[in-house]
Amino acid sequence: MARCTTIRPVMRPTRLSFRLFVPLLAVGLLVVGCSSLSNTEKGAAIGAGAGGAAGAAVGKAVGETAKGAVLGAIVGGTAGAIIGQRMDKKAEELDENLENAKVQRVGEGIVVTFDSGLLFDFDSAALRDDARTDLREFAGSMKDDPQTDILIVGHTDSIGADTYNQRLSERRARSAGEYLVDQGLARDRLTLTGKGETEPVASNKTESGRQLNRRVEVAIYASKEYREKVQKSVSRR
Repeated sequence: MARCTTIRPVMRPTRLSFRLFVPLLAVGLLVVGCSSLSNTEKGAAIGAGAGGAAGAAVGKAVGETAKGAVLGAIVGGTAGAIIGQRMDKKAEELDENLENAKVQRVGEGIVVTFDSGLLFDFDSAALRDDARTDLREFAGSMKDDPQTDILIVGHTDSIGADTYNQRLSERRARSAGEYLVDQGLARDRLTLTGKGETEPVASNKTESGRQLNRRVEVAIYASKEYREKVQKSVSRR
């Protein structure tokens, strides 16, 4: 028997083009579909049941800010199913092309988690050479999909002062974002933020847990313009 899950409220990030931001608006209680449904079916079921004001099942190893960006862009219904189909294909493409990242489908979007141990040296925001390869592959895949917006979120473990970790996470997000722009992604598609140590996905009491918490997440979701275009197209049918 399929199991359904309820996700607690998350914060929806505002759109501040290529600047660091603080999430401002709370999204309502998010209810997910059953695990037996495909991502496309979930998009349609969400819209039919709650007019788009709902989320989808997500993996535990995703920070609240990345989840909030994707879930906040859900439209649901037939339009959500169309967007979900597009994201299914993009997620498969990214999963095939990115060797050092975890690709997860979330709602009507995608979250890509880069291990910052591969992106950066310890206590550094300078991109490593192998990280440039991964980000170059990511940019190449996303350049042909201008209907999406991209949020980059930097994270750290809990070692060190809170304020220092916050600044480090911001610098790491900015380094990744600037490199993606250098690779041809439009600057106005990107939003950057750092969350410091505030969104751990594992225990900071062990080295293996701290390593998981040192990461960069990239949330991919349909742009406002594309969502409106799809919804208008569906309404005319």
